[in-house]
Amino acid sequence: MSEPAVVQRLAELRQLIARHATRGPVAICAVTKGFSADVVRAAEELGCDAVGENYAQEAISKIAAVGDAHPPVHFIGRLQSNKVRSLVAVVAVWQSVDRASLVDEIAKRAPGARIFVQVNATDEVDKGGCALSDTAALVARAQTAGLRVEGLMTVGPTEPDPDRTRSAFVAVRQMADDLGLTGCSMGMSGDLAVALAAGSTMVRVGTALFGERPAAAQKPEVI
Repeated sequence: MSEPAVVQRLAELRQLIARHATRGPVAICAVTKGFSADVVRAAEELGCDAVGENYAQEAISKIAAVGDAHPPVHFIGRLQSNKVRSLVAVVAVWQSVDRASLVDEIAKRAPGARIFVQVNATDEVDKGGCALSDTAALVARAQTAGLRVEGLMTVGPTEPDPDRTRSAFVAVRQMADDLGLTGCSMGMSGDLAVALAAGSTMVRVGTALFGERPAAAQKPEVI
């Protein structure tokens, strides 16, 4: 990772946000999955709003290595209920809450925790997220359990398709509005402009900031 290059990419990302955002301030969640702890420190120094981690053990060891020198940690990967307990001391926001059992476990282990409900708006069987039709009920369950539902999160289609991507993002933004939720975490390195135009309030960006992940970190995507 070249720090001057990262500074330049971050400046370009902020310019893109300024051009395309349609909803208030947009937070930058720097996806540090697969990168070293130095990237987490860099995200802090550069003023990123959050760092996103996908894997429980990686997140725990990386945050232990950097101590307090990191932005708030958002867990953005597919999450097993049995991993919640080990992550409570590390995670500030749980972005991949997609089922009732996970709501219940987070409410038990981290009362009052901040969450996003993840929606599978593309109906892809290999993606996490609840169905759009189940979203209202899951949000209500989380709120009743005392969790702070800050918004909805979604991932665009695996195969690039601007029309399908736009349709999915617009549907999630509309659902958030219908439920009185401000936050929409949507938009990754390949579909940022579409997400911002649809009303994203948080983008999750890794390689577009830090370059390609090390070869050893090329795990299958589990968001």
